[in-house]
Amino acid sequence: MIGQELVKQCLDAEIGVHYLTTGKGKIQNEDNYQGFYWNPSKGEIDPKAFEEVSAVINLAGASVSKRWTEAHKIRILESRIMTANLLFSTMQSLDHSITHYISSSGISIYPSSKTVLYHEDSTQIADSFLGKVVVEWEAAADQFKALGIKVAKVRTGIVLDSNDGALPQISKPIKLGVGAALGSGEQWQSWIHIEDIAAIYLFLLKKELEGIFNGVAPGPVTNIKMTKIVAKHLNKPLWLPKVPKFMLKLIMGEMAAIAFESQLVSAKKLEEAGYLFHYVNLEKAIEDLL
Repeated sequence: MIGQELVKQCLDAEIGVHYLTTGKGKIQNEDNYQGFYWNPSKGEIDPKAFEEVSAVINLAGASVSKRWTEAHKIRILESRIMTANLLFSTMQSLDHSITHYISSSGISIYPSSKTVLYHEDSTQIADSFLGKVVVEWEAAADQFKALGIKVAKVRTGIVLDSNDGALPQISKPIKLGVGAALGSGEQWQSWIHIEDIAAIYLFLLKKELEGIFNGVAPGPVTNIKMTKIVAKHLNKPLWLPKVPKFMLKLIMGEMAAIAFESQLVSAKKLEEAGYLFHYVNLEKAIEDLL
């Protein structure tokens, strides 16, 4: 989802893109947009992908919005670590011109809290499955520093897109007339518009920035406020009581934890670096997307 928008923005900025795909039938070869095959589980990658490349952006990772069986939990972790390790080992063996590695990450590294505002230098780590995943994910990114490469990590919040990600899942029950806040509804949701999250990667790329950056909009909202804003724009009433935790756990299993996590996350570092958000207000973002 993010990759498609990022490619669009890169091409609009006349930045050539080499992309990696596990589907040989999806490979395209145009002047400024070329595909290359890889298979991280088998350690296979086309070394030609690295030719004339100055930066690598790694967005790879199995979806966390799928029931967390033990097998899928392993897939969530390994899909992030194996891809980084394959890129690292390949770059170790090549004469390349890469100076910048930008990795996706997640705000789920921060402990769930309704009162703490998290900045990039926050040292608290969530004692949760996803918290542990992000720690290993970021460690896999940091290994590129040993190659003399600048490393940036984007701790991404809830990405809002018209056709994919969280927003269609939020909108669906509301459209059916059965929308409701989850749990207490007071949990913070640090969101970001799809255009902004892609533009942040492009911003870090152009400015050659390194370090950790929170990929969230400056205006986080509670779950109940987000639900109400979506319902307002869909012109649908909210009449049901809040969905209790136990019910969602019965339906979603361990993955239900995502719905109740509360992370109030600051975007100040990006703003101070000079990034100008297109969507600061959730109502404007929802109006654009719906």
